[in-house]
Amino acid sequence: MCDGPAGAAEAAAGAPRPAEGPAVDPIALEPVDEVVITTLVDNVYDALLTGDERITRTPFGAGLARAPQFESGATSVGLMAEQGFSALVSVRRAGRTSTVLFDAGLSPEAMLTNADRLGVDLDAVQGVVLSHGHFDHAGGLAALAARRGRAGLAMTVHPLVWTRRRLAPPGADAVELPTLSKTSLEGEGFEVVERRVPSLLLDGSVLITGEIDRTTDFERGMPPPHQAFDGARWEHDPLVLDDQALVVHVRGKGLVVLTGCGHGGAVNIARHAQRLTGVDRLYALLGGLHLAGPVFEPIIAPTVDAMRTLAPDLLVPGHCTGWRAQHAFAAALPDAWVQGSTGSSYLLAAA
Repeated sequence: MCDGPAGAAEAAAGAPRPAEGPAVDPIALEPVDEVVITTLVDNVYDALLTGDERITRTPFGAGLARAPQFESGATSVGLMAEQGFSALVSVRRAGRTSTVLFDAGLSPEAMLTNADRLGVDLDAVQGVVLSHGHFDHAGGLAALAARRGRAGLAMTVHPLVWTRRRLAPPGADAVELPTLSKTSLEGEGFEVVERRVPSLLLDGSVLITGEIDRTTDFERGMPPPHQAFDGARWEHDPLVLDDQALVVHVRGKGLVVLTGCGHGGAVNIARHAQRLTGVDRLYALLGGLHLAGPVFEPIIAPTVDAMRTLAPDLLVPGHCTGWRAQHAFAAALPDAWVQGSTGSSYLLAAA
């Protein structure tokens, strides 16, 4: 996308909102014994990455495909990567494991195909969370519903997830983005729960942030070409207010934060999670951080500086983070940064 001059109203819309100090009424997020985050869909699949005691990688051989050009008539295949994001989050507390799906990828088939090749039982999923309404995070929902049948599955979303949006770069035709349909999702059997404010899931062990407080002076959101329809006209939509993150508190270690695109800003999101929970320590940050492209590259440096202060033990930027930001994070936090890849699982256990 291309940036352009912004008027006074656009500048005001993109300005940070005050949210100083801890939350008045901190949310009692129950500490868990462990959380496992498995990336079902991301922009990258690298079958040659190695793992360690907390990271499991998926090599070639995750599945077989018919291929008559080989003597066996088949070939080993890996996983599908695409411009989208989806992750499976499993938490264990007091001997009980619970699982939610966070986003569903871009295409109708990638998430389901990868889950099958990984041996993931999607029937064990107890709920779905959408980070926001952009189509590259919701593409696999129909396939999930078809696989599970119409038994009903709770889906937590922000009320603005249904917003009509488009990209209107200067000098080019506007392109409207696919818009989610609440009626269609409910018809598929999803039980849609709309919340602007934070939500606690899985017996209080998973927090969905709700709207992110914008407190930094550099994370100003999307440029003017990103627009939303307000019922009468198209207007600049800088904040993507339906953007929300998933948070888990690993006992004795700190917060694990999972983002979809991170439209609220990586630093805003991490600080918001700390304020909501009253937990100061950021243990891990994973997911899309939306620092790709010329509009966002100027904020890479202050984001990296702030991330040094937050000092996570594990940093796995993915999806829309962009290669320049990946290099910057890798150089600045070499002990924390890890290359993400579709099919990778991250085990984060209590002290």
